[in-house]
Amino acid sequence: MFFIHFSNIKFSEVIDYKNVYLLRKFITIQGKILPRRMTKLTSKQHRSIMKSIKNSRILGLLPFINKEN
Repeated sequence: MFFIHFSNIKFSEVIDYKNVYLLRKFITIQGKILPRRMTKLTSKQHRSIMKSIKNSRILGLLPFINKEN
């Protein structure tokens, strides 16, 4: 199985629903949220990322499903 290993989020980066460039790192091509074991985030960071992704999807900043494929 292929795993993507990210470094932890820098302290200067703010996890926010408006920061789409940061949130796209934690979404697959199909639009699914990557699991914690692949992103190597702490549980607190992962919960915050999940909430931000869901909020940005509701506001229309991120797609629910990527229809390009």
